[in-house]
Amino acid sequence: MYLPPHDPHVDDPMRFKPLFRIHLMERKCATVECMYGHKGPHNGHIQIVKKDEFSTKCNQTDHHRMSGGRQEEFRTWLREEWGRTLEDIFHEHMQELILMKFIYTSQYDNCLTYRRIYLPPSSPEDLIQPGLFKGTYGSHGLEIVMLSFHGKKAKGTKITGDPNIPAGQQTVEIDLAHPLQLPDIETLRDFSELSRMVLEVQEQVRREEQEREQRQEEQEHSQQAASQPASPLGGEGAEGEETAAGAEGTTQDKAPASQPFVLPTGVISRNEDYPRTCRVCFYGTGLIAGHGFTSPERTPGVFVLFDDDRFGFIWLELKSFSLYSRIKVSFQNAQAPSQEAFDEMLKNIQFLAT
Repeated sequence: MYLPPHDPHVDDPMRFKPLFRIHLMERKCATVECMYGHKGPHNGHIQIVKKDEFSTKCNQTDHHRMSGGRQEEFRTWLREEWGRTLEDIFHEHMQELILMKFIYTSQYDNCLTYRRIYLPPSSPEDLIQPGLFKGTYGSHGLEIVMLSFHGKKAKGTKITGDPNIPAGQQTVEIDLAHPLQLPDIETLRDFSELSRMVLEVQEQVRREEQEREQRQEEQEHSQQAASQPASPLGGEGAEGEETAAGAEGTTQDKAPASQPFVLPTGVISRNEDYPRTCRVCFYGTGLIAGHGFTSPERTPGVFVLFDDDRFGFIWLELKSFSLYSRIKVSFQNAQAPSQEAFDEMLKNIQFLAT
């Protein structure tokens, strides 16, 4: 298992923790050992469910228990997973979230099902190399997000989740057709000014979507649709895409290599050591929800590209900032065989989470 570094140090390397091991004794004969807990390896079981899916089961879960009971187990988990002690955490809301995560993860006793995850395909047109990133999520700590590109959109999909947003959900979506030109550094410190800019773009995006839907409805009811079914829609769609792509390219070409960046006053960041310059910013939306993924909604925000390995997202409604740093572990045989296979995988993990 790969664990993120301790919150909020997103630039630190991932941590490695073995969960089980297999001893190959002879042909078609093997011994499986569970590595979970603090009492050494013990008897386990692995079963291949179907292609690209297998499950693990510990046969001696008493090896996971500690003499001090659940309280000692919780304190040990807190120290290993979070790098903290219970006395370090003063915020009641954070205590509640951490306890929920401990209860949720510890109840399975390493009886888990694993499904293959593909790394996203890359293209020369991508803003940066897609891949896996560590990100700060407030009181939830660090989580793993997969950044992928889909034409005029970029998506950040949660690989690890929390009590509010489970793994598999699309945590952020970046609209590459709507870049944002940040104001000067002093104006940027004013949260109300940034909010005004973002909400203006949100309204623009809403109008464009309405116009697009209206054009489609008009074309569907047009008497000429039967004789020329693809021409009007295809022409306008292609033109719109070229215009958006052209605008994006022009914006990035004209934008400076880097520009000063600072978080607006009042925006909370777990990591104050964020870069003070950025390359480009885009309008985006972030997914928020209550505990148990209740009342999910997409809210406006700002995607900030710092460099090839770091980006950020300002959650406007939460007045919060997430900083993401690339995971530089090399995973063998993890590339998707095709874009279609990768898109299908994204749909599947979102369906499983929902």
